[in-house]
Amino acid sequence: MPRLLIVDDEPAICASLSFALEDDFEVFTAKEERSALSLLQQEEIDCVLLDLNLGVISGLDLLPKIKQLRPDVTIIMMTAFGTIESSVAAMKAGAYHYLTKPLHLDEVKLLVGKALEFQKLHKRVKVLSDAVKQQQSYAGMIGKSPQMQKLYQLIEKVKDIPSNILITGESGTGKELVARAIHFQGVRRDAAFSVINCAAIPENLLESELFGYEKGAFTGALQTKTGLFERSHRGTVFLDEIGEMPLALQAKLLRVIQERTVMPLGSYQTKEVDIRFIAATNRNLEEEVARGAFREDLYYRLNVIPIHTPALRERPEDVPLLVDHFLDLSAANMGKEKKECSPEAKKKLFSYTYPGNVRELANIIEYAVALSSGDVITVDDLPASVVNQQSARRMSQQGQDGLFIPSHASLEEAERLVILHALEKNGGHRKKTADQLGISERGLRQKLKQYFESE
Repeated sequence: MPRLLIVDDEPAICASLSFALEDDFEVFTAKEERSALSLLQQEEIDCVLLDLNLGVISGLDLLPKIKQLRPDVTIIMMTAFGTIESSVAAMKAGAYHYLTKPLHLDEVKLLVGKALEFQKLHKRVKVLSDAVKQQQSYAGMIGKSPQMQKLYQLIEKVKDIPSNILITGESGTGKELVARAIHFQGVRRDAAFSVINCAAIPENLLESELFGYEKGAFTGALQTKTGLFERSHRGTVFLDEIGEMPLALQAKLLRVIQERTVMPLGSYQTKEVDIRFIAATNRNLEEEVARGAFREDLYYRLNVIPIHTPALRERPEDVPLLVDHFLDLSAANMGKEKKECSPEAKKKLFSYTYPGNVRELANIIEYAVALSSGDVITVDDLPASVVNQQSARRMSQQGQDGLFIPSHASLEEAERLVILHALEKNGGHRKKTADQLGISERGLRQKLKQYFESE
């Protein structure tokens, strides 16, 4: 049974409404602010009938407090002094509707019923919206494309197992985000997640950073230092740009993976470590192995579970989601109101191929938000690389035979261009064109009638 709270400083009103509504609702009453808020804290109230005049305070002052305590509750205002101004104020503050006294009980019942139906619909929309958002994101990653859904599912499968993982993909595709998702969604979430960029630390410091050292192990070792491997016991070590690791250090890393022990520089004692290794690279490690730049045995030790992060151009349907996400993020970071993109700016952003992937998109949006002077981002606010897109940026869409299909073309337009190109290539010969396209001559005639009859 729905639960209804009546807040009115007149006992007679509370009593009469309770008597009239108790067959259809579980009714609670309160005559002032404190008891009303106390009941809302203790009981799951679905709807509130709130008087505008509560003696020393106004119901308009109590309304936002109720909404703060119970955001989903539906509120109907009541007053004997109905004005347009008070009605507008109540609706702006979050009231569902407004009733004037004397109350007609049939009208009250009807309105409360509608308010509860509205509440149910609102809750359902929220559930569906949350479900959609869940499908469009995972642990900080944004995307609803099949490629991203497959990635989310793979992370769910591997997050709790100890197997080593090798993440491959172009720069800017979010390899570290994947590694963090695996760690923080899995059973090792409460232990350390340690990141080391093998390309950013000088070779002579990389070993001491990973393994640590004893005091006096080398010149400048004034005190003992615990290495990253030891600090990451029972956690995860993310080795970014693993392809940049020197061969000598690769051998020592292999030993750690095989034996699960580390030996600090200057020490003769090994220490056991329980580490899950996740490595990432934008290189082709198989090619690196073939030319002797990467150890084959280490490659197979790391590549137990391979994960590939897709390039942004491979999942263009995610670009609008990412644009909206980065608009939110940039506005928050800069202390500005969220800005919108003009249709022309959206067209440029949605058709750009993003050679720098998600990282480049984030930078583009940050640039646009910082430079735009109005509430709307226009084409003039975008970087020149996005505005002046050259056909060279779309070479992946252009075959060796010269066919070019714009990235923004519809399916019908793309089909039309393919048919036209095939006709030209075959000198207008319809049978050869149909054979090349893999359709019947009749099918080709229908397509020609559809696309070219007006030409």
